[in-house]
Amino acid sequence: MHNTFHIPTHGPGLYDFTDQLAGWVRGEGLLTLFIRHTSASLLIQENADAQVQTDLRNFFHRLVPPTNDPSMAYLTHTYEGPDDMPAHIKAAMMPVSLSIPVISGRMQLGTWQGIYVFEHRNAPHDRQVMAYLTG
Repeated sequence: MHNTFHIPTHGPGLYDFTDQLAGWVRGEGLLTLFIRHTSASLLIQENADAQVQTDLRNFFHRLVPPTNDPSMAYLTHTYEGPDDMPAHIKAAMMPVSLSIPVISGRMQLGTWQGIYVFEHRNAPHDRQVMAYLTG
């Protein structure tokens, strides 16, 4: 069983799509998710306090600032904008695929866990996440 989920984004941040996945999964098996982009990531992260997502976004922005920041002057891939190469770096640091067990039609997430696309670019995007359930 497979599906493509389209997650609209409107700038850097975490976009929860747990409910979309929960409405799609059936049966039992292993759910594999893969994001089809090199400037966004997938995360399982806390979903109870929005400050967690804000802090993660701010931390990674501080860790890997835009190319117009003087500390990033060594970067050469800059023609797609000051957020592009930092987005590639962030995506290289974080997962682009996830595996989640599914039992009795339910993803086996912890109490406070949600599944997110972590957008690293400034412009809006339609991010595609491939889902494949084996079992």
